[in-house]
Amino acid sequence: MAALTVISLGWGVQSFGLAAMSALGVLPKVDYAIHADTGWERSETYAFAKKWTPWLEGHGVKMVTVQASERCRNVMFDSSNGQTMVPLFTLCAGSHTDGQLRRSCPQRWKIAPMRRWLSVELKQRGLNKSPGVIEQWIGFTLDEVHRVTPDDVQYITKAYPYLEMLDRPYTRQMVNHWLRENSLEVPVKSSCVFCPFHGYHQWREIQLSGNGDWEKAIGVNRAIRHKRPGYLCYVCDDRKPLEEHDFTRQLALW
Repeated sequence: MAALTVISLGWGVQSFGLAAMSALGVLPKVDYAIHADTGWERSETYAFAKKWTPWLEGHGVKMVTVQASERCRNVMFDSSNGQTMVPLFTLCAGSHTDGQLRRSCPQRWKIAPMRRWLSVELKQRGLNKSPGVIEQWIGFTLDEVHRVTPDDVQYITKAYPYLEMLDRPYTRQMVNHWLRENSLEVPVKSSCVFCPFHGYHQWREIQLSGNGDWEKAIGVNRAIRHKRPGYLCYVCDDRKPLEEHDFTRQLALW
């Protein structure tokens, strides 16, 4: 049995649902819910976290926020080889050859800071990194079962409560329904404001938000344009500057 049980809390629908289910006794109590703050989350996510952290803590869920170093959170920084951490879309300068860069941002911005904190916590508790000493809850639902991966370190065992601990496997929509049934707010999808994996509907939400996130995304998209020698870099898959888009009009035409 694990000595420490934690939730990986991104403040999106599934991870908040896990924390809320633990808070209300639908799932077992956890020791901590840990949010790895990238520093680039959407404004709605930060507002949601501020609103619901007191509620979770009031129901016995201890909250922890961790971050990578400020230098590491720079979009174009990677200490191993000087390449970007973000899966930017590329266009070869002087040709029409396109591609996409590798992704290391989850490892550097989320996994590594969380594991550093867990290592300190184990030491403070006088525990070693023995196999399975930590159980980490991940909020993958039935529609995301393809994302389930084996444990990559022995001392952490991944658990998937929506797939393993409830009366039946849950989908994302079922989590939405459970939150509403329990008079809890449904958060927006958790992601960085400039994430290249945004669909056009997410870009539309950000463009219409009026909270400064669209301007942040435009700023990043401009800043990374010439950071990869020999390539032009973009955050949107059509490889155009964000300021040239009107996603409201584009989606209305589809």
